[in-house]
Amino acid sequence: MTDTSTRHFETVARRTVTGLPEPFRRHAAEVALVVAEWPDEAMLADVGLHEPLDLTGLYEGVPLTEKSVWDSPMQPDTVWLFRQPILAEWRDRGNVALDDLIAHVVIHEFAHHFGWSDDDIAAIDPWWE
Repeated sequence: MTDTSTRHFETVARRTVTGLPEPFRRHAAEVALVVAEWPDEAMLADVGLHEPLDLTGLYEGVPLTEKSVWDSPMQPDTVWLFRQPILAEWRDRGNVALDDLIAHVVIHEFAHHFGWSDDDIAAIDPWWE
């Protein structure tokens, strides 16, 4: 049976981050990683969504490509994973391992931290097709 607990999500997410090559791993280690059951309404509004199942992850922060040594961070950059939407997608797909899906969402959100747009990611990642 597949472990679908919050703790398992956290373990897979952290293992994914520690598996990144340098120098990505060093920069990723500075980002807070949070597993929540659902995105809140403000998060959905920020990305123009209404349906919580449509948001599996979210990067909140200033991408490295836009940071300046003169900036004063107000809060740490954060990668959010939303457990229930990820589980729903995993069940709907039926052809992917849960750990692979969790890792994919983690990588996608950290790509935003490194300055990639959704279009940049989609150009090299056919995962969502």
